[in-house]
Amino acid sequence: MAPQTKTQRQAAAKKAAATRKRNAAAQSTGRTKGSVRRTVRSAESTGRTARTAARQAGRAATQRGAAEVTRLEAAARRAQRALYVPVGVILEARDGLAQTALTYTDPRRAQRQFDRFERRGERALRRNRRVVEQRVTQGRREVEHRVDDVQTGAEDLVERVRSLV
Repeated sequence: MAPQTKTQRQAAAKKAAATRKRNAAAQSTGRTKGSVRRTVRSAESTGRTARTAARQAGRAATQRGAAEVTRLEAAARRAQRALYVPVGVILEARDGLAQTALTYTDPRRAQRQFDRFERRGERALRRNRRVVEQRVTQGRREVEHRVDDVQTGAEDLVERVRSLV
């Protein structure tokens, strides 16, 4: 090949420099586009995350509000009950007193009530007699078992003494 002139070398150098600049610009453009894509995705993700967090915060606030309402309703019910119970007790006592007065002011009703009391007392005493008898029987059996154990132990001891003598 023929040697290049200074002008040809300068032209080739300028051409190579221009190619390098074009390639560097293309690379930079690619990197910039990638960075923009990542930034856009990150911003979209941040937006989604912010919307999700806002929804969750709204739900939590609603749940806290509902919990407070429930707590206040429970306190109101307790206060209501504190009012209703004594009134109910008074009314029950009044009804019982009225029924008792009605029962004992009429001779026939009073006689029937006394008969009921008699039967109930008789049943209670009969039941208790059975319980006492059962306990006595159970105690007797327990004592018999213990006596048998002691007797067996004594017999074993006598046999050992005889075998030693």
